[in-house]
Amino acid sequence: MAYAARIFNHSKKLRQTHNVLRDRAISLRWFTTDAGPSVDKIDGISRPRPLGIVPGDKNGFTPSHQSINGSTISAVRMNKGNGFWEARKVHAPAIGMLYKSQPQNSVRSFSTNTGFPPHQEIGMPSLSPTMMEGNIARWLKKEGDKVTPGEVLCEVETDKATVEMECMEEGYLAKILCGDGSSGIKVGEVIAITVEEEEDIAKFKDYTPSTSDAAPAPEAPSAPTPPKQEVSEVPVTSAEPKASKPSTPSSGDRVVASPLAKKLAEDHNVSLSSIKGTGPDGRVVKADIEDYLASHSKEVLKAPKVDSTTSSPLDYTDIPHSQIRKVTASRLLQSKQTIPHYYLTVDTCVDKLMELRSQLNALQEASGGKRISVNDLVIKAAALALRKVPQCNSSWTNDYIRQYQNVNINIAVQTDNGLYVPVIRDADKKGLSKISEEVKYFAQKAKENTLKPADYEDGTFTVSNLGGPFGIKQFCAIINPPQSGILAVGSAEKRVIPGIGPDQFKFASFMPATLSCDHRVIDGAIGAEWLKAFKGYIENPETMLL
Repeated sequence: MAYAARIFNHSKKLRQTHNVLRDRAISLRWFTTDAGPSVDKIDGISRPRPLGIVPGDKNGFTPSHQSINGSTISAVRMNKGNGFWEARKVHAPAIGMLYKSQPQNSVRSFSTNTGFPPHQEIGMPSLSPTMMEGNIARWLKKEGDKVTPGEVLCEVETDKATVEMECMEEGYLAKILCGDGSSGIKVGEVIAITVEEEEDIAKFKDYTPSTSDAAPAPEAPSAPTPPKQEVSEVPVTSAEPKASKPSTPSSGDRVVASPLAKKLAEDHNVSLSSIKGTGPDGRVVKADIEDYLASHSKEVLKAPKVDSTTSSPLDYTDIPHSQIRKVTASRLLQSKQTIPHYYLTVDTCVDKLMELRSQLNALQEASGGKRISVNDLVIKAAALALRKVPQCNSSWTNDYIRQYQNVNINIAVQTDNGLYVPVIRDADKKGLSKISEEVKYFAQKAKENTLKPADYEDGTFTVSNLGGPFGIKQFCAIINPPQSGILAVGSAEKRVIPGIGPDQFKFASFMPATLSCDHRVIDGAIGAEWLKAFKGYIENPETMLL
């Protein structure tokens, strides 16, 4: 009767376990944060498989393991006493849904924290191919709210845009671990907890995501004891104990801190051992770091005045890096270090181009359309030149050169947050009016920081124009990997050129254009051939309309 009553009390958990363990119900998906194209991979299994169970140990708990791509998964264990099944968290570099040009769901896993009911950990998802970490802009749900599949949980600031993160399953939001404004959250790091039952919400009030904190806890009291004994053995010299005490924190207990507090302390070169935590069990939280920094700044202000005879201190302001600047810096550094750049420059006469532009703008104004800029014509000419010389519309890989059939032109847009490169897809097949509309639309979205990954992914070539907006005469741009070429456009200027007769001359406007090439893909003759085609379209713009 005792066993029957126990089984009856845990029938609900047993039913949930059956859903978790039923045959062919669980499959894993792997994602990567590399800058290359995202590819779905199922880790070493051709189809979903149930997680196995093996005979238990003396306590009745037995893990079942599966090794996938070198990452061990402790799958399931069972307590024979009460019939409770428990699913363990997957230990892998990152697990979740791949992002493919639209927001995907977050990383989730079962947790085995002792004393907590069954729950799910929601991790920071990878929302773009280049995303390494993200920020929480704001939560649209609060703790205790019921969530259903498809509902937006929060807004995540990625390296290039702000993306909505949707809920995967039905349940209740029990705990938010990274609140509004949290920054520097690594991909896969736990940001929230959900539960299936509403009565379980209150049990996660003091929940912390660190699974390693529970193990070192009993060892903490024993570690500091040897230093204290050494100090008591030498009571005569008071200077020696004082000198030995600062070394105790570094050799004794490790400081327990939240991920955000660790990141903030690292950014400001603050030692966690010098800060007293106010969180659960003495955990150092973000507020502790901020209080320390605030008090430290006050101490600096109270410092004695510098003698007027000495030089005044350097005055400066530290501006935090935005996500887009971090990613741009990383990719451009990779580009200059790994891509063999070389540069080709031509001067293009733009007199006929300016004349055609005036005629087209008169027609656009009459029909209520948007005005066409010189940059729109440059984009069209570059796209047609890529179609004529497809070798420049390619990317390098270690095994082959990938030549693209689509001509997708990225355009460089400077904003207060950093440099964005929205893409004009199939630019060679679109008219000038359509290109002009898309350029203005994406430039506005970039300035508002509302670009989606689909707005800047899959470009095959880039155009950067610093001539028209800024009057830069000529410059050499850095290739945007994995592309193999980028065109840098300077400003047009009037020059004196020879006329028909020996004593005659005339004025003409010339615009310099510099092509940066990846020498692994584009040989010098191929790059020159592309510039020749580009120059032909610029100097004879009517051919672009054929």
